[in-house]
Amino acid sequence: MGKEWADARRAANVARLGETLATALAGRMGITFELGCGHGHWLAAYAAAHPDEFCVGIDLITHRVERSVRKQTLGKLDNVIFLKAEATEFLEALPPAILLRKIFILYPDPWPKKKHHKNRFINAENLDLLARRSAAGTRLHFRTDDADYFTWTNDFLATHARWQVVPGIEWPFEQKTFFEERMKDKRDVIADLAE
Repeated sequence: MGKEWADARRAANVARLGETLATALAGRMGITFELGCGHGHWLAAYAAAHPDEFCVGIDLITHRVERSVRKQTLGKLDNVIFLKAEATEFLEALPPAILLRKIFILYPDPWPKKKHHKNRFINAENLDLLARRSAAGTRLHFRTDDADYFTWTNDFLATHARWQVVPGIEWPFEQKTFFEERMKDKRDVIADLAE
C-alpha cells in the first residue's frame, strides 16, 4: 500500500504541476531554473538584472516559496515565478517544448552523513534528467560551502557523458542570499551540456 500511495501522490503532484506550468510558461521556449530557491533573494535579484530571461525557482518549503513570491511581487518582476515543487516532479511536469537554458543550484543540503548521501540531488540519474530537459549548451552552476559535496559534484559531473566541467569560469551573478550569509566558504562547479 505504501508504494502505491506514494506513486499515486507523485503522479498527482506531476499532473498538478504540469497544469500550472502549461499556463505560467505558455509561449516560452526556455527558462533559467533555480533548484532550491530558498527565500528567493538570489533569483529575484537575478531576474531583475536579466529582464530578457524568464526565471523559475522551486523549493519544497511553503514559507520559503511564499517569501519568494513576496519578493517577486514587491519587485514587480514579470519574468520570474516561484513554485513549491520537488525537483524531479518539476522536471517531469515541465512541458516538453520548454527547455532549461541555465541551471542554478546554490547551497543545497549536503546530506553529510554517508547513509544520507542517497538524498543528494547530484547523482547520475538526476544529471541524466537535467540533461534530457536542457538545451544544447545549457550551463549548470553549482555552489556549496561543503567540501565533500563539492568533490562529489565535481566527480559526478566530470564522469558524466552529457556534462563537461568548465574550469576557470567566473560565477555569472553575485547576490548574497539568506543562506550564503551563514556560510564560510564558496565552492563552485560549472558544467556545460555537451552538444
